[in-house]
Amino acid sequence: QNSELFTLTYGALVTQLCKDYENDEDVNKQLDKMGYNIGVRLIEDFLARSNVGRCHDFRETADVIAKIAFKMYLGITPSITNWSPGGDEFSLILENNPLVDFVELPDNHSSLIYSNLLCGVLRGALEMVQMAVDVKFVQDTLKGDSVTEIRMKFIRRIEDNLPAGEE
Repeated sequence: QNSELFTLTYGALVTQLCKDYENDEDVNKQLDKMGYNIGVRLIEDFLARSNVGRCHDFRETADVIAKIAFKMYLGITPSITNWSPGGDEFSLILENNPLVDFVELPDNHSSLIYSNLLCGVLRGALEMVQMAVDVKFVQDTLKGDSVTEIRMKFIRRIEDNLPAGEE
């Protein structure tokens, strides 16, 4: 029941953003920015509720995201595929994206990345645990693809920069 309410509320949010901004690119940026801000705050709740410790590598991070975080907040478990040879990039495949239930993209919004909020959430949450990542949609069922695919690329570890004198 909560997920249905969230889905409908999210739809209203995206609709309002489409009215407020002139083009899909600006809406996509806003969704990413909003998601980032959510992720920055959500990570504390996730860490407190999941009892997950620090991940040792990007593969472990991928497992935690797919098997625990997505399950906890969206009730789904995406599959992890398409690892790059260097182990710094993978795809999350969502067979079912709850954000797009009851959604059809109008023809005049063909470049809208409707669920772009998720990319921002992932980026923001991981940044709070010292991981800079690039997150983007590669496939989307709303655009006729058979699955929804989110591509995640590890960029770098973020070093803690303590102010001078606070070591």
